[in-house]
Amino acid sequence: MGVSLLSSSPAFLVFFSFSTFCLLADPVLGITRHYKFDVKLHNVTRLCHTKSIVSVNGQFPGPRIVARDGDQLLIKVVNHVPNNISIHWHGIRQLRSGWADGPAYVTQCPIQTGQSYIYNFTIVGQRGTLFWHAHISWLRATLYGPIVILPKLGVPYPFAKPYKEVPIIFGEWFNADPEAVISQALQTGGGPNVSDAYTINGLPGPLYNCSAKDTFKLKVKPGKTYLLRLINAALNDELFFSIANHTLTVVDVDAIYVKPFETETLLITPGQTTNVVLKTKPKYPNATFLMTARPYVTGQGTFDNSTVAGILEYESLPSNLDSSVSLKKLPLFKPILPALNDTSFATNFASKLRSLGSAQYPANVPQKVDKHFFFTVGLGTSPCQHNQTCQGPNGTRFAASVNNVSFAMPTTALLQAHFFGQSKGVYTPDFPSSPIIPFNYTGTPPNNTMVSNGTKVVVLPFNTSVELVMQDTSILGAESHPLHLHGFNFFVVGQGFGNFDPNKDPAKFNLIDPVERNTVGVPSGGWVAIRFLADNPGVWFMHCHLEVHTSWGLKMAWIVLDGELPNQKLQPPPADLPKC
Repeated sequence: MGVSLLSSSPAFLVFFSFSTFCLLADPVLGITRHYKFDVKLHNVTRLCHTKSIVSVNGQFPGPRIVARDGDQLLIKVVNHVPNNISIHWHGIRQLRSGWADGPAYVTQCPIQTGQSYIYNFTIVGQRGTLFWHAHISWLRATLYGPIVILPKLGVPYPFAKPYKEVPIIFGEWFNADPEAVISQALQTGGGPNVSDAYTINGLPGPLYNCSAKDTFKLKVKPGKTYLLRLINAALNDELFFSIANHTLTVVDVDAIYVKPFETETLLITPGQTTNVVLKTKPKYPNATFLMTARPYVTGQGTFDNSTVAGILEYESLPSNLDSSVSLKKLPLFKPILPALNDTSFATNFASKLRSLGSAQYPANVPQKVDKHFFFTVGLGTSPCQHNQTCQGPNGTRFAASVNNVSFAMPTTALLQAHFFGQSKGVYTPDFPSSPIIPFNYTGTPPNNTMVSNGTKVVVLPFNTSVELVMQDTSILGAESHPLHLHGFNFFVVGQGFGNFDPNKDPAKFNLIDPVERNTVGVPSGGWVAIRFLADNPGVWFMHCHLEVHTSWGLKMAWIVLDGELPNQKLQPPPADLPKC
């Protein structure tokens, strides 16, 4: 099953009571793996604060899914809580299986209380680390877990096989109910209250009150290599991460191999994953080492300015050291992380990421472009309702938009409306391909900051080659936005600061070995250019992975039409697809 490859920390022990069966055993086709996710409430205590959280199988973080490239997954999700539930398998391509993608009211109606739904999809040509999370309101604050995709049987990694593999998943802990936090913010029009802690594998660590016992410990042996599978499942914060006195080698991002490079610190946005190789010191170092993460912040709003820490602990004590000596007496080294607003680090780190681009793992960058799109992404305002005082800028409500369209979520799933030809009253196919009113995007903001609202989509013929430039705006302050595209990986062919120049900037695009991923940070006060081939029929959500911005409307959808051949058509919906 591949599970033995992975270490088990207490937060991540996967009890196979939710059953993993192998039905098929063809090494080429892969096998079928069954999981059962019981979504229930259970009590968890962090920061000396006990509360009831929504979780899967009573685990926080949730259970790990392990599969190989080519495997089919059947994951039965049963909803035992009062909330509507949907689960997104973040980064899985979902080729022709859009019904299993998971964003509520986009590819499915949510699973209602007492109901269940089987997510059925096959992993095709992917290997690395992804993750699953709730995709409705702010429930992903506690509903998340790792997806470990191993290569096909007998296929090695393009780097030395590690001694051990360890998932490290960053989260955000709220003492309050996150659903109440966003509900209050949407009611008042102001910014939401920030989290109380960041977590590593669900644990806040010793730098927080009352949390020394809730610390993730990575126990290692000298002279070994460890593959750390890093996942940022935080709601609203990009994170810097480092391990004191150790160098990390980046080998994979978003389940795509990259040209390996060494770094002491990395940046990971919500929605991104990064596999790094940690080589431990050749001899027992007589010390312990903190691993820490804290936010990279570019916006004007308040944020959780705290640091999560775990401990890297060397296991084998040398014979001359009495094993009764407390680890507390060993010196503890702390890493030095970049400044909170260190955009130059963010830029330099992003520029080091390149596709492996080997014969076995080529970078198939679209060289010709059928359709060009230019999207502004950023914040704005909406008017306050009649007779209400709002807490947004100048008495308005905070909003966010793409090309000044703040996306209004439908009450029927878009994919159903598209598949059955019932789009009338659900969505319109007139999402603007560029801003309707151009302005100096990163200069002095315009006087009118109001956004428009609508459920608008872009419709693409099958196999359209797309180039999309996403431009940050300075309306309400420039800010980095991690944009996630469902249903596709894309190539990050260029990025820069200021306003994108369509005459000069494309000449600098990397069309040879750009990094391929599913979530990219649009630079604060800058732009990023991506290319992808629309070879996956269905309805595909694209949104900022800062949950607050998604709640405010920084989202849109692409519809990719069926192709001519049978294997280019979306499969019909499953019989148990939830109803609205």
